[in-house]
Amino acid sequence: MPVNIDEYYPARGRVVLHVDMNAFYCSVHEAEEPEKYKNRPTAVAGSVELRKGVIVTCSYAARKRGISTGMTVSQGLKKCPELIVIRPDFHLYRKYSKAFMNIAYEYTPLLQAVSIDECYLDITGSKQFGTPPDIAREIQSRIAHELGLPCSIGIGPNKLLAKMASDMKKPNGITVLRIRDVPELLWGKPCNELFGIGRKTAEKLKRMRIHTIGQLAAADERLLAEKFGVAGHWMKQAAHGLDDSPVREEREANKSVGHTTTLPRDISRMDEVQRVLLNLADQVTRRLRRQKLVAQTVQITIRTPDMKTITRSQSLETVIDRTEDVYREACKLYRRHWSEEKPVRLLGITLQNLTPKEESALQLDLFDYEQQPRKESLTKTMDLLRDKFGENAVLTAGMLSDDPSALIRNHKIRGTSLQTDFLREPRDE
Repeated sequence: MPVNIDEYYPARGRVVLHVDMNAFYCSVHEAEEPEKYKNRPTAVAGSVELRKGVIVTCSYAARKRGISTGMTVSQGLKKCPELIVIRPDFHLYRKYSKAFMNIAYEYTPLLQAVSIDECYLDITGSKQFGTPPDIAREIQSRIAHELGLPCSIGIGPNKLLAKMASDMKKPNGITVLRIRDVPELLWGKPCNELFGIGRKTAEKLKRMRIHTIGQLAAADERLLAEKFGVAGHWMKQAAHGLDDSPVREEREANKSVGHTTTLPRDISRMDEVQRVLLNLADQVTRRLRRQKLVAQTVQITIRTPDMKTITRSQSLETVIDRTEDVYREACKLYRRHWSEEKPVRLLGITLQNLTPKEESALQLDLFDYEQQPRKESLTKTMDLLRDKFGENAVLTAGMLSDDPSALIRNHKIRGTSLQTDFLREPRDE
């Protein structure tokens, strides 16, 4: 019986795909070296040598043996002695990420990358390629054959339902989730399975005697708004499968620039924290300057060994784009909101409230204005050296020294620019 293609492309409304790569890091290693890793229990961990390193992701073969994200390497090896632990290779992951998104991009220019291993596609205008299931099958097949990677794809009338659909069949699933399917397929599930509702929000809903997505859909919207503000209105809509957020093209200017790192072991001493924050500040400001942006808000992310995550932010009176400024604010936030004796497993810095640098006049303080041109010149020189010779061509004292207070000692009295203490010759690796 011939397929009515117009059934999938309504006169009004959208068709959205969510492409979600399965066990991405492990799958990339398997695709690169199938003779070593194919169908074997593997895990990628931040530190292979230190058995306290945390498992970032694991293969489906490993999951069948009880391995899960967040375990330490020692816990994983105890549960599965044959587990193969792999060192991360982010250059390789970015290469495969770009490759699978290039395949998806051939079917629509409306592609929004939301992480290294997932993206949304608005295929409302892609009727020439067939029905949405046809397009999903073709993308999935091409990614498998051209890259050797598995993925799951969700199909829905919006980003919310496409995302939830992609989670329903893993690995290698394709699922259609329409508005009319929501009562039967979603309303019986607990609230924390609705994308966008976290554990803490779900606990608050339980205290309101709202346990399922169906109960949330039937809840009084005014009551939800009183308890959760604007998010209350969103939750009511989402429980009915409604979401009008657009698929934004990847080329749209970023609303934030951030970087996180899972540590090879838990840390608590402030000098260790400072070294990590310095490296994070360096990475995010470098990305910020590449995009010719400046930021007015600094946010830090802290995750504890039991996987609890907190974020804290501070908006500034002036915009910033230099490592030392972001580092200073991140350290202030950390000291203000975290005590030194409490261990940390992950740290992150995110810069928000971004604007183009050419549209933002950098405010200079009384002691700084004479040195601003020299700071700008030094920063540009450092960036040019790293563009040409690699990220390790220029390092700061705080990154090299076992004593991160070296960073502070290399500031002059009136807060001049981060000094370049070490220029290293590029060498073949």
